[in-house]
Parts: sequence; structure tokens; C-alpha cells
Amino acid sequence: MTSTDRLHDRMMELLKKSAEVKLRVAESCGREILLAADMISDCFRTGGKLLLCGNGGSAADCQHMAAEFVSRLSSEFERPGLPAIALTTDSSFLTAYANDSGFEGVFERQVQALGKSEDVLIAISTSGNSKNVVRAVERASEMGLKSIGLLGSEGRLSGQCDVAIAVPDPSTQHIQEAHLAIEHVLCELVEIQLFGRH
Repeated sequence: MTSTDRLHDRMMELLKKSAEVKLRVAESCGREILLAADMISDCFRTGGKLLLCGNGGSAADCQHMAAEFVSRLSSEFERPGLPAIALTTDSSFLTAYANDSGFEGVFERQVQALGKSEDVLIAISTSGNSKNVVRAVERASEMGLKSIGLLGSEGRLSGQCDVAIAVPDPSTQHIQEAHLAIEHVLCELVEIQLFGRH
């Protein structure tokens, strides 16, 4: 077997594994995904907004998902922008607060400052144990915000979020790939509920 053959086989293995994880998500997380879509739709209907937090690849997911809501998911469907804020983007605040008070409170502080009881917090963590995300969910709960967790199969957050969508796989990369698919599904389901998109 040549080096190219080995790379081809590995590529096929990784892509099939990713697809299998998403199929397991459809089978085991469907109820939670629908509950999350309802929660987000209700939030927007009542004048609330989404706040999103996470670290690393999950921080990028926060920005991606917020962009889909504020802009649009597809150029084929026009709709008004929906209020969503990624708490991962303000580098001046993040560096100031982390420098002065530590990184574990960077999302909690923003929830305290920006959150209202009609809002929803989306907490993204492949481990389910990210301390700064856990603290944000705890503060959201204290303030009356509901929370949705996009998580891996374990971790503290699965028992702390109002809705926990836990990808049934131990691989960080496959959890993140499934999270992106879930995020797109949530955006489309919300558009259907709010605007009758077919």
C-alpha cells in the first residue's frame, strides 16, 4: 500500500466516522434539539436575545451561530435579523477582565452586564466542564435566563443547562463537527417557526 493509499483510507475513515456521529446525534438528541429550537424561538418572540459563550473552536462556533442569526442562514430565504451576541468577540473586554480578575469570569461578567430574564444563553463546551462557561450558566440561572448546552457526552454542564444537547462521542473533533451541524439545524428550525420558511 502506498502513502497515498494510506492517506485516502484515513480520509475515508474520518469522514465516515463524522457522518456516523451525526446520525447518532439525530437518533439520540432529536428531542433536545427540538426543545432548544422552541426555546430560542420563544426568546425571540418575547423580545429577548441570544448570548453565546465557549472557548477555542467553541468560541468560533459562537461567532458562527450569532452571525447566522443576525445575518441569515441561506441567501435563498430573506428575513429580518435576529438578536444574537457572541460573548467571545470583544478582545478589549476579554483581555482587560482576564488581566484584572482572571479568565474564569469573562463570560459570567458579560452575562451579568448584558443579560435579561427573557434572554437565552447558549453554552458550548466539548468537555462540558469549561470553568468560565460553567460560571456563565450559573449566573444566567441566578438571573432567570434559560440556557442551552451544546456539549460532549459528559461534564458538569449537562446537569446545569435547561436543555443539554450532548453529542454521544468522546472525540473532540467529531463533537465539534456535530455541533456545527446542530447549530445550522437550530437556525433553520427557528426560521421555520418564526417566519414559516419551508
